[in-house]
Amino acid sequence: MTRLSVEMLAADSVEPITSAGHAQLGIAVLAGIAVIVLLITKFKLHAFLALTIGSLALGAFAGAPLDKTIVSFTTGLGSTVAGVGVLIALGAILGRLLADSGGADQIVDTILARAGGRSMPWAMVLIASVIGLPLFFEVGVVLMIPVVLMVAKRGNYSLMRIGIPALAGLSVMHGLVPPHPGPLVAIDAVDANLGVTLALGVLVAIPTVIIAGPVFSRFAARWVDVPAPERMIPQRPSEDLERRPGFGVTLVTILLPVVMMLAKALVDIVVDDPENTVQRVFDVVGSPLIALLTAVIVGMFTLGRAAGFTKDRISYTVEKSLAPIAGILLIVGAGGGFKQTLIDSGVGRMVLEISEDWSIPALLLAWLIAVAIRLATGSATVATISAAGLVAPLAADMSTAHTALLVLAIGAGSLFFSHVNDAGFWLVKEYFGLTVGQNIKTWSVMETIISVTAGGLVLLLSLVI
Repeated sequence: MTRLSVEMLAADSVEPITSAGHAQLGIAVLAGIAVIVLLITKFKLHAFLALTIGSLALGAFAGAPLDKTIVSFTTGLGSTVAGVGVLIALGAILGRLLADSGGADQIVDTILARAGGRSMPWAMVLIASVIGLPLFFEVGVVLMIPVVLMVAKRGNYSLMRIGIPALAGLSVMHGLVPPHPGPLVAIDAVDANLGVTLALGVLVAIPTVIIAGPVFSRFAARWVDVPAPERMIPQRPSEDLERRPGFGVTLVTILLPVVMMLAKALVDIVVDDPENTVQRVFDVVGSPLIALLTAVIVGMFTLGRAAGFTKDRISYTVEKSLAPIAGILLIVGAGGGFKQTLIDSGVGRMVLEISEDWSIPALLLAWLIAVAIRLATGSATVATISAAGLVAPLAADMSTAHTALLVLAIGAGSLFFSHVNDAGFWLVKEYFGLTVGQNIKTWSVMETIISVTAGGLVLLLSLVI
């Protein structure tokens, strides 16, 4: 089924509700989100099940027939997984190859060997940002924090002084830069240009990660001065390898899909002729699927073979990389179903009509909605998916650049103030051996700085572009 036919099916899946039903729709949205929040926080239900039940509740409160609500949900789930699922899988494979081959360690060791003293926080933010490009946030944390703990102990550094920059690099990449799931889903929801979003995302990410990382870490180190907990310093993941891939070839492999996608965006801007042969070639070469697939195939040789992996070992690594993302795929898919239910119930149109009477800019509105859902659910991905569904109609008359900025505004809002309902909050707390209060003063404040800084930069860019 083509994308057009899917969209036509989705458009007809739930009977539209007139503008007279704004109050009912508003209550339906709040009730649907409340159901999701309650199931995730109170009953500890998996986000996939919570989003599924929340979508059905939303349709019911909106007065839509149950059978049409189910069609909306399943259509949204299918189109989201079709558009994003393969990319998430390819990103997971590349990340696992990077970790298992020792390529990540090679990058870490090379940069740390040339850094020291005051430059160490900058080295950590650089490492985390580079490694964070192809890795999911949780994988990046598991990979990076043991390195942070070892460096803090070995070099007698303040844990927060080098830990916060590493976390900032991972978090900014996760929220703002494709091919991470959140930005990809938002790009798909508002029909943004991936290459332009990637370019603007990197532009926003650089100053954001500097402010939230090395700069803020000075204050965090004063507020919370704790040593690296001995019990959390594990063995390095690749110490059993006889050899590791080189620094240069590992870096090239990681950056290959980014360069390919950025090249497509540049050609689109310079040539700007869909019938031009060069542009058509780059449209294929720079598509996310081809770019990530190319990087994975190249990585099998530059990372896997370079580490001495046999064909069976590479196959095992690929297989091992896919199992952990099953939950992520289901959450993202269910989030897409929730988004489609929002749109088909008329909620997107309601937001569009109401916002016309407000003086709030569309980008700020998108940021605020993502912030509210993030605070309620604790999930950056759920916040991104839900906010994208709500504000998707606002992108209809936007330029390519402003549609990309809408994605970034949503991504920035989705990172706001991580607290006790966020799995990442507890992951950082346990790895660093912090109390809840200490974690709020460091990790939670850092996330808020990222959100506000990135949101502000997006609004500034919207005035310039």
